Amino acid sequence: MNLNRFAVPALAVFLGAAGLVTAKASGAPQGPPPPGYGQERGGWDAPPQELNEIQRRGFHDGIEGARKDAGNHRRPDVNNRDEYRHPHLPPEEREAYREGFRRGYERAMSHLMGEPERR
Repeated sequence: MNLNRFAVPALAVFLGAAGLVTAKASGAPQGPPPPGYGQERGGWDAPPQELNEIQRRGFHDGIEGARKDAGNHRRPDVNNRDEYRHPHLPPEEREAYREGFRRGYERAMSHLMGEPERR
């Protein structure tokens, strides 16, 4: 009976240590990721540098529109997006927004469909 008092805790410690070694060997996360981890800088969805602020907004909205169309299994057509056809902007900003939207939509569709990127 004296043997059981020591064998059970010793077995528990051994199994716990084995579990830690297995977790480290399997690549389990060990604490928080380093700053900036997982944030793509200049990735496929980054707007081109030459775009102005209105075009950048359109570019971002175009990417989101393409993601929605792809997620809903809709035919990829920028003209089917209400945000593209009827942007809620002053008339003098609409064409710049549409240009950015179209570029973002096309880039996202190319990326989502696995096609080579067109510049």
